[in-house]
Amino acid sequence: MSNMKLGLGIDTGGTYTDAVIMDLSDGRVLETNKTLTTHSDLLLGIEGVISGLNPGYLKDIRLVSVSTTLATNSTLEGKGHPAGLVLAGYSINRELPVQHTVSVSGGHDANGSEADLLDLEAVRNFVNSTKGRVFSYAISSYFAARNPEHELAVKECIRDLTEKPVVCGHELSMDLGAYERAVTATLNARLIPINSMFIRSVLAAMRAKNISAPLMVMKCDGSLARLEEAEEKPVESIFSGPAASLVGAAHISRLKNCVAVDVGGTSTDIAFIKDGVPEISDTGAVVGDWRTMVRAIMMRTSAVGGDSHIWIRNKFFIGPNRVIPLCLAAERFPNLIDKLSRTGKLRERVMDDILQPTSFFVQNHPTETYEDYSSFNYTVEFELDRYERKIFDALGDEPVSVAELSEKTGDHPLLFTKTLRSLVQKRCINQIGFTPTDALHVLGEYEAWEKKASCLGAQVLGSALGQGEEDFCRAVKQKFAKNIALELIAFFVRDLRKSDLEKVMDSSAYTKFKITVPVVLIGAPVRAYVDELLEFVDADIRIPEHHEVGNAVGALVGSIIKRSEVLIRPAGPGNEKYLVFSEKERKISGNYQEALDYGLELSERLISEHMEVYGLDMEQVFFNLERKDTRKGTGSPLETKLLGLGIGSPLKLK
Repeated sequence: MSNMKLGLGIDTGGTYTDAVIMDLSDGRVLETNKTLTTHSDLLLGIEGVISGLNPGYLKDIRLVSVSTTLATNSTLEGKGHPAGLVLAGYSINRELPVQHTVSVSGGHDANGSEADLLDLEAVRNFVNSTKGRVFSYAISSYFAARNPEHELAVKECIRDLTEKPVVCGHELSMDLGAYERAVTATLNARLIPINSMFIRSVLAAMRAKNISAPLMVMKCDGSLARLEEAEEKPVESIFSGPAASLVGAAHISRLKNCVAVDVGGTSTDIAFIKDGVPEISDTGAVVGDWRTMVRAIMMRTSAVGGDSHIWIRNKFFIGPNRVIPLCLAAERFPNLIDKLSRTGKLRERVMDDILQPTSFFVQNHPTETYEDYSSFNYTVEFELDRYERKIFDALGDEPVSVAELSEKTGDHPLLFTKTLRSLVQKRCINQIGFTPTDALHVLGEYEAWEKKASCLGAQVLGSALGQGEEDFCRAVKQKFAKNIALELIAFFVRDLRKSDLEKVMDSSAYTKFKITVPVVLIGAPVRAYVDELLEFVDADIRIPEHHEVGNAVGALVGSIIKRSEVLIRPAGPGNEKYLVFSEKERKISGNYQEALDYGLELSERLISEHMEVYGLDMEQVFFNLERKDTRKGTGSPLETKLLGLGIGSPLKLK
């Protein structure tokens, strides 16, 4: 076994941490394992999932690669760490994800010529007044994509004053757009401490298991980055989980073209792979309210997953909030079974997604939380008002129902609905409720935890709607599958509203949407939904072997992708000289042909240098160069853009 070249892939999601061992010589998955994510101390979950693998394989690990939803969740919840932002040559009147910001003179024009002198004294004053209150700094200089000199000078100035991480906008994107670049740089700076903590946990788990191998991290575009690059640019890994599921789906199904549907605990993600390369969005990744310049896979995400809350009022609803499934909670709190068998009735008119006969609430202690792991032991202290404190104190370490809480406090449930919702949002308490995962337990189609709790929950909710527990669960399963089908159609038909697509879907029993590429399902319980999906779409649906750990497979088999962009423009009217812009520098050439020759050589060199760091030479790399000329009449082009693409595989690593 000692001659084997093995890879270890790990994916940390909202509910599970998955691991796979793969033979890197042929891409075969040798072993898999799955454990619940330990949100308060990620190291425990990562060590735990590795412990369940054959220890004989661990000494032959040559590559470790990871993906996670950590950065996405922390950004969506506004839980990144405070950063300072320096704007050189401009100011921004729109909202930014930052409290501490300063605008100083400086910046360049569209040709990369200095527009104003850089005021480093103002930068020093800002850093000295904020370094005790921020974790990191972001810099965005006007037209830095044309000339990064001022961003680099500010970075050097900040590094002289503090050891805190510093991020430049031009390091993340060479696209124009001053506002978006400032947002991207700021989010990156805010994520550095979180990402760094995550990576340190993975490294600690590797040390504990005596695994000495390079560590790579999945990026948003489905490519892999070295540890050092991932630590500097965590914003580029913001959608690493969905990217990994897409790449993993293609690998385990052995398809070059497919659409991947990843059904997770929190969300369902859909993406497309064409000719073996993920389809990339023309606009940057959108995270919550922030549009970034991060190159990401084209993806559609809906807040419907296996842990979505199913609640009733005249009919049943799915989501959008996530709760702990009854079956999972009953494993942790056995007395939940007794409480479910004694649930009181709630009046229909007061019911909402919080006030439900199957809703329970429990205090959320940092060491025992099922919530999305998003802030890595950096706890956020929330101020609780007097009434929030009263409700929080009335809850404890065991689940409490709405009726019990009313009895304990002497208050009508309507008085504390808003407060419970606020405490859930602040992560002070966890909500337990009925979910699609519970429905599958009742129907015997997926059994991981305490089925009895699911059956009792289905009985309570079903009888309120005049249905038996199995009929109720079949209806839930059908609606969940219909939601997935609608999201799948909406992914391809992007100009129509989902409500209009649903009308078409419901209009006739004799029509059906046809999807002409294979649909690969990824996620633990997906097998249960195939028949229902086929009622709504005509498609070649595939569930490959190891579908339940597709993300961890994807983390390993992602390619090393480097894109280079070189722009050639005239230096000015009536001037024979041409300017060459790249991520490396701004260069002046004597004429167009000289600029073009230099640009062509630089495009390949940028990709070659990137691949060399990974131990790949250009013979092992697929290299493609696309040239776009913008002309006006005859003569040399007004503008030439050289777009280089290099793709290497870790499976070719020595």
